Amino acid sequence: MKILVTLKYSHVPRRAYNRLKEGKMVKLTIDLIARGTSGYTKKKRDETMHQYLKRLTHLYLENKGIDEVGDDMSLCRNLSVLYLYDNQLTHIPSLHQNQHLTMIYLQNNNISRIEGLAHLIRLTKLYLGGNAITVIEGLEKLDRLQELHVENQALPPGEKLLFDPRSIRAISGSLKVLNVSGNNLDSIKDLECLNQLSHFLAIDNQLNDMKELAHVLGQWYYLNRLDLMGNPLCHKAKYRDRVIVMAKQLDTLDGKQISETAKQFLKNWHANKETQRQKRADLIRRGTSFIDDYAVGESGDLPPVREPGRMGTIPGYMMPGTFRGLPRKQFDELLARTSALADTGIQRSAPIKARSGLLRSKYIDTSHGSKTNLFSGSAPLRRRPLMSVAFELNTETLNQTQHIPPDLWDNVR
Repeated sequence: MKILVTLKYSHVPRRAYNRLKEGKMVKLTIDLIARGTSGYTKKKRDETMHQYLKRLTHLYLENKGIDEVGDDMSLCRNLSVLYLYDNQLTHIPSLHQNQHLTMIYLQNNNISRIEGLAHLIRLTKLYLGGNAITVIEGLEKLDRLQELHVENQALPPGEKLLFDPRSIRAISGSLKVLNVSGNNLDSIKDLECLNQLSHFLAIDNQLNDMKELAHVLGQWYYLNRLDLMGNPLCHKAKYRDRVIVMAKQLDTLDGKQISETAKQFLKNWHANKETQRQKRADLIRRGTSFIDDYAVGESGDLPPVREPGRMGTIPGYMMPGTFRGLPRKQFDELLARTSALADTGIQRSAPIKARSGLLRSKYIDTSHGSKTNLFSGSAPLRRRPLMSVAFELNTETLNQTQHIPPDLWDNVR
């Protein structure tokens, strides 16, 4: 076990290593800074320590148990990348003399507040995951920030990560990558102004509102990568298809590539669905109940309604339940049979029944004692779906047909 510990901290100065073994914290010193460089930036023989520190651009100070930085960091005037993750820092160190910094790695410390970054106007990447931050703030001056990582904060029980609107608006014109995974978020509405985002990570949160997600994704025009695994909305029906339709520029969802074929298919499906919805809304707005396209024909228009008194010489004639009226020839035959019935003096026998397509009745000829079919001797009429015959005779015509049986009279009337 002693060998493993020695290997792990072999790059730590002996004095700092002894303090780590004793459980004490480590303060950043010039000696520790000088050792936290790569082999490409070793100190030259004729170079003073101040000159050496001034030309450093990268410092590797991760996992050294550092709890305090001090003022020695100000000697590194040209520092651009600083690695301070996996230490014991309780606050962001004062770096106002290091205005050339572009990347800071502060993951897995004990930082509880974002502060002291106002002078770092060139900062493009900020890593703060695994700390104890409760509010994203203090970013008002970082209008060049492109990546912000604040995942898995040690929040109080039942609390969620909050966002200061001023900070979010300040970085909205530059931020391209945002990682807010594991922060108990149930809403991302506060982030909709980040319209330059290309990659959004919100894994293991409490997001469940698809309507809000659709609204926010509609504002993120450049989003091409989205990670939402571990949220309740991932269990909703057609989750993946719906999200792809919401974010039209998306290339990767939850780590899986989206093919162009899938995009085009879902795009066409959504367009067809929207067309049907718009058609239904138009019909309802006109006060007409929705009828399927197959019922109303290819044009999508409802069939014309024929008004009474326009289809024949008999006033009040109408043909309900059909798209087209009864052909004139068949109507004339029906009218002739009705007139013939009045001349023969046939008495009633059986009630008239209205059947689909035609009126069929049988009578007994009292003069000959035989049954007579009203439509015998004529060609049968072609049956039409959903067609029934209804007609009216005016008073003058009915007075001339004195021998029409009462049941027929009732049906005609």
